[in-house]
Amino acid sequence: MSNNGSGSSKENQFVLWFEKIGMDDLPLVGGKSASLGEMYRKLTLYGIKIPNGFAVTVEGYYHFLRSAGIQDKIKQIIKGLDTHDIRDLQRRGKKIRQLICSRDLPLDLQKAIVANYRKLERQYGGNVDVAVRSSGTAEDLPGASFAGQHDTYLNIRGPEALLNACQRCFASLFTDRAISYRKDKHFSHFSIGLSIAIQKMVRSDIASSGVMFSIDTESGHKDMVLINAAYGLGEGIVQGAVNPDEFYVHKPTLIKNYRPIVSKTLGTKRTKMVYATGRKSIKYVPVMVRDQKKFSVTDDEVLQLARWAVIIEEHYSREANTFRPMDMEWAKDGETGELFILQARPETVVSQRDGNVLEQFILLKKGKHLVSGAPVGVRIGIGRANVIKNVKSATNFAKGDVLVTHMTDPDWEPYMKLASAIVTNEGGRTSHAAIISRELGIPAVVGADGATSKIKHGQTVTVSCSEGEIGHVYAGKLPFRIDRTNLKEIKRPDKTEIKMIFGTPELAFHTSQIPNDGVGLAREEFIISSYIKIHPMALVKYPRLKDKKAKKEIDRLTRGYDDKKQYYVDKLAYGVATIASAFYPKEVIVRLADFRSNEYSELIGGREFEPEERNPMIGWRGASRYYDPSYRPAFNLECKALKKVRYEMGLDNIHVMVPFCRTVEEGKKVIQAMADNGLHQKTNGLEIYMMCEIPSNVILADLFAQIFDGFSIGSNDLTQLTLGLDRDSGLIAHVGDENDEAVKRMIADVIRVAKKYNRKIGICGQAPSDFPEFAKFLVDHGIDSISLNPDAILKTTVALAEM
Repeated sequence: MSNNGSGSSKENQFVLWFEKIGMDDLPLVGGKSASLGEMYRKLTLYGIKIPNGFAVTVEGYYHFLRSAGIQDKIKQIIKGLDTHDIRDLQRRGKKIRQLICSRDLPLDLQKAIVANYRKLERQYGGNVDVAVRSSGTAEDLPGASFAGQHDTYLNIRGPEALLNACQRCFASLFTDRAISYRKDKHFSHFSIGLSIAIQKMVRSDIASSGVMFSIDTESGHKDMVLINAAYGLGEGIVQGAVNPDEFYVHKPTLIKNYRPIVSKTLGTKRTKMVYATGRKSIKYVPVMVRDQKKFSVTDDEVLQLARWAVIIEEHYSREANTFRPMDMEWAKDGETGELFILQARPETVVSQRDGNVLEQFILLKKGKHLVSGAPVGVRIGIGRANVIKNVKSATNFAKGDVLVTHMTDPDWEPYMKLASAIVTNEGGRTSHAAIISRELGIPAVVGADGATSKIKHGQTVTVSCSEGEIGHVYAGKLPFRIDRTNLKEIKRPDKTEIKMIFGTPELAFHTSQIPNDGVGLAREEFIISSYIKIHPMALVKYPRLKDKKAKKEIDRLTRGYDDKKQYYVDKLAYGVATIASAFYPKEVIVRLADFRSNEYSELIGGREFEPEERNPMIGWRGASRYYDPSYRPAFNLECKALKKVRYEMGLDNIHVMVPFCRTVEEGKKVIQAMADNGLHQKTNGLEIYMMCEIPSNVILADLFAQIFDGFSIGSNDLTQLTLGLDRDSGLIAHVGDENDEAVKRMIADVIRVAKKYNRKIGICGQAPSDFPEFAKFLVDHGIDSISLNPDAILKTTVALAEM
């Protein structure tokens, strides 16, 4: 053992200064303390800031037990305990904690703690504020994170308060939830020790703080850093008392020095945890409304935190000699403006999943909608709603109930493990409720505002986390199915690429795990209608907008944006970037917005800018809009968004596709309009494709091939226009069939021309999935790729492999 701390060698067994903890000392300190010690010695070399402090070692804990002579009494109290008997668990746990707190810490341990606290005072000033963090020796193990099982105390000042907090930390080894958790995970109560990290507080109470993961906590996507941020001390996020801001950063392009914040979501952040005086050291206070409407950290700070997350992940992966995604807490000091890492530990849930098994929960029917919030996991749970306002009143909780409450903390865990699902009013995806529900493998909807009042106690509910970015709670017992696929058993076609038709950013990280060769058609329409919701020209012409109702709604949606046009650019960029980053580095072909005029008019403020057309299906749509002076300012915004994704975020795997391009001249005009906005064909590898969906595209394929880099056959429109159909007319829908000989000749001809001019060619549509003979026809003619909806990928992949 090294002899680097203050005091004697014997005292060094009990208290060790962070910066001097050696590798030989690490067995003496628990998971978090070990992380702090090792991080302090190594990661500060990378410029990562970590608050200074010291650790009370596991040996200090055992020294206390021996000195107090209480271990046999604890064993006697806990003997014969049934953790499912909640009242008995509470009675015995309280008795053990009272026993521990009734004994004084050994004098030599007290002296060592106080001596090191005085050392902190010499560095930071008298009565220095510290965080006192418990750290169990069994924490952060695969399948057993022990998250939040033991207590942490913030803003502790003075030797007496510090010694008292340390004693309460030792007692927290026997909280009801920790006893129950150890029993369920088959850990001996006496093989686990506890160390304590005493750490200089970062003044995030007057700034912001949060939690971050170097992996997507829902899908397990390895290329993402997820950052949650809110005002005040970070314990507010961990406890789930705050709905935080959320950011996703793409690691592969971050390390290339781009700025790849691919997603930003503003949290409500109604309250924050701050310092208090008197008996309580911390308290919650309201956040001013103007601050709720702003992000709690800047983009530069998000990127700095993400860089540190990558460094920390790489460091621990090297130490473990295996990929080791990390769970980290961070804080910003409101006095200095500096960022700090408070702790780092391995992520122990999503990283342990079997990546070869794809599990999909599919809701077969929807019922009356009750509430919605952020989903945790992708599963569906059904049960009797047990609405509980306070954990102390939670006595009649049955196995299989759905736990509905304001928020959870570790005291709720004996009930959480019985639940079929969890719903909370507050909290984000890094809150306590989210972390524990992931570990238990049950669905949770967190931040479901008003859940405890909108869901009636005793009613049967269905909790669905299977529908993307939003989790829903429905009344009643709804039917669903579970599809499980062993991806190892999926054979891939040799010559034909299988790509996706995709347009829903919130599903991108999960969906990208289905075997695929990229995205052959990334639609912008869902992003515009669901995320942006506003007609782009209504933002361009905002000062002169006549529709007062639309203007009021625009003000609400674009709050925080002085330049309304930038709202459109940012929102579209984040949507496209989320999809591009999920599939990176595979090709993602983004089709330019292809709404028809009747669809555009339904967007907020759209009626002022759209004509009334008798047949908008073949009216003012696609390429004809992009160079038209009436729409060109809106197209410029679209180009700026795509430029931001490629050149600011570094996602150069996206390429652009022009829809409904009637003539070669139109194609040239669109390519020039893109170049005018900084999207130059061939520069930085940018390729521009065209949808082949009009007979003129096939007839003049040789001329189109001279200006575009490839074709994607839009079989729906090509069938409609080849056979003279109106796709919206049900009277003649039976005639529309891609297997019609006229349509097949069109397709065969354009494939031949594409091959002659060495242009890529694919097809987008469900026909290859619905008609195996049509898929065989495409393969026989040498199609390069087939793009399908995600639910048809696996079936078609298998069929083509067999061909």
